[in-house]
Amino acid sequence: MRYLPLMALLLAACGGGGGDEPSPPVTPTPSDPPPTATEPEQPLSACASTTSEVNWEALMNEDCERLSQYGLFIDPTNPTQDPRTPGQHYLLTTELFSDYASKYRFLYLPEGEQMSYQPESVLTMPVGTVLVKSFALPFDTAQRGAGNETLIETRLLIHREAGWVALPYVWQSEGEAELSLPGALVAHQLTHQDQTLTFTYSVPSQAECKTCHQITQGDTVRFQPIGIKARLLNRPGPNSDNQLEDWLAKGWLDQAPPREQIPTAPALEDSSASLTDRAKGYLDINCAHCHRADGFASISGLRLGYFVNHTTMEYGICKQPPGYDGGAAGLDYDIVPGNGEASILPYRMAQLDAKDRMPPIGRALIHDRAVELVMEWIDAMPPELGACQ
Repeated sequence: MRYLPLMALLLAACGGGGGDEPSPPVTPTPSDPPPTATEPEQPLSACASTTSEVNWEALMNEDCERLSQYGLFIDPTNPTQDPRTPGQHYLLTTELFSDYASKYRFLYLPEGEQMSYQPESVLTMPVGTVLVKSFALPFDTAQRGAGNETLIETRLLIHREAGWVALPYVWQSEGEAELSLPGALVAHQLTHQDQTLTFTYSVPSQAECKTCHQITQGDTVRFQPIGIKARLLNRPGPNSDNQLEDWLAKGWLDQAPPREQIPTAPALEDSSASLTDRAKGYLDINCAHCHRADGFASISGLRLGYFVNHTTMEYGICKQPPGYDGGAAGLDYDIVPGNGEASILPYRMAQLDAKDRMPPIGRALIHDRAVELVMEWIDAMPPELGACQ
């Protein structure tokens, strides 16, 4: 019986209970809609930052789609001059040949950091270092500079916490360089010594960069720059009597012997240097990064570093290369002293076919003057240096 009052209440709520007037309908009170899940805010890309300074955060953490997003140059459409602080334009004594391209090099070090001097190898560079190299193809190799060249690519080497990273940027017609990890092919025509050369310039892919820059030591594979060596930097700079001394004065370099005590790899056309030093300097910058014990061409056994004794089999004297048939000429030895025509080294420098060409990437033209000089150097070697059989 105690449930009757409750039943009566329920009947009344439903309109029952015996009254004459029906109860008015109950209008439900609307409730607040359930909260909807919101996407977490994505952090703003450092590449999107606008600043009048070098964009270090982006350089250290992101592969920006456009070169200009790193803020490396005062005029982002011209990577050949006016680097933003602390950028430093620098020059090499002798350069790797890249289809007669002009190259504009810049070095950026984080504030308070410095490089460590190495007498023979690449200077040790701290995390945060950025190397910039822009390539411009001339219309005539006798005329260089603005108005006589077209920008093709800008390569960055960035020393991040995880190691060095290579980023290739290709210049577009609208004056912007865009990231192109697969590389690119660019048709070009130039005049060289009254000869018209039509060719396809190859911007290397990020993967191809490893061919020259990768070093293998046991189970460890690492990436490193090529040109930042004392023997290639011991020369006047754009704004100094000597680049190494200038970097010492700036605090960018921890130490260095007097310039007179640092061996210098001379330029191909430096008539003040010996023929041997000129040939070895050219082979050092163009070939030695692969032809070394820990380089891409280590299996060849050929070692073309500047400090390797050039009178030994290690440097190619009467050495037969493994895995190479001598080409159409049927040659047998890398270097035959006194006989450049019979030597594989200059022969492969003069080839364009993929099977025979050396270096295997990085050029579509033959550097005739270099071939001539290396031939001249080998011809001048005394035949008794090695009796090739």
